[in-house]
Amino acid sequence: MTDEVKLYHGNGGVMSHQLIKDVFVSRFSCDRYVSVDSAILTVDADQIAYTTDSYVVSPIFFNGGDIGKIAVCGTINDLAVSGAKPLFLSCGFIIEEGFPLSSLEKIAQSMADTAKECGVQIVTGDTKVVPRGCADQLFINTSGIGAVIAKSDAVLGAGDKVIVTGTIGDHGTSILLSRENLFEDSDIKSDCAPLSRMLNDLSMQMGAEIVLMKDPTRGGVATTLNEIIGNTGLGIELDEGTIPVATAVNAVCTMLGLDPLYLANEGKALVVVKQGYEAQALHILTQYECGKDSCVIGTVTEAFKGNVVSKTKTGTHRIIEMLYQDQLPRIC
Repeated sequence: MTDEVKLYHGNGGVMSHQLIKDVFVSRFSCDRYVSVDSAILTVDADQIAYTTDSYVVSPIFFNGGDIGKIAVCGTINDLAVSGAKPLFLSCGFIIEEGFPLSSLEKIAQSMADTAKECGVQIVTGDTKVVPRGCADQLFINTSGIGAVIAKSDAVLGAGDKVIVTGTIGDHGTSILLSRENLFEDSDIKSDCAPLSRMLNDLSMQMGAEIVLMKDPTRGGVATTLNEIIGNTGLGIELDEGTIPVATAVNAVCTMLGLDPLYLANEGKALVVVKQGYEAQALHILTQYECGKDSCVIGTVTEAFKGNVVSKTKTGTHRIIEMLYQDQLPRIC
């Protein structure tokens, strides 16, 4: 093996097989599947959730994670907010010629460690190598299958409470600082983390009292809340003073003119629960490290129809629209 990926690593021959065996099969739980073209799986569930996503983050390594960790966490979290227990992942790699093998191994190990932490198996995948200049180092696609363990038929209604599971904007801020080499002594880290254990516990304990869950990644909390109200004819009123933002993140946003409501998150969830059940939800969420800062940030209302609004500290309201143009260069 060389110290970087070559075009011949993608030709399907001896070197392709060696790359897959040495970098991926040795780390992932797919060794028993390598002789077939598909993973043969058994899922003990009445319903399954199936999702896919692609990851193009830059820089690939940043404070708090890397593209591999995001690829696993993102797909696991998409399953978890759907009320499913993540079981299996696939992964597809598009690698630019010249990408360091040591970096690829580090990313593969990060993916393996994160999947193992959640009891998830990476069971199949694909690798393509493209010429220099045809990709930004490395792109990853992951798909996931999970067993639905709790399905709520609850409908969004006035009085429902909106909970966020921790401080917002950490990931977007971390990526920005890493990319631009700003505030190098800052301790701001991406919140990139798998939420499946926490959200599966919440789903099992509360069931129909959970109206819905979503993870506010690209577009941030603001965009996700607008997605939630959609065409319901309802509005959401946020209390600006309750929205948790880390002090360092708030400082960076103030200096650069950014709104943390629009910054990406990779380890937070928005949970909407029926009125009167917010205390129970918070009791469950705050038992987990990734949910220790959970809090209620707003209420679904018949006022402000079709809009998300934030009550400011001065008592006025501002409309929180869906993200239209990026506050900063694309981050995922």
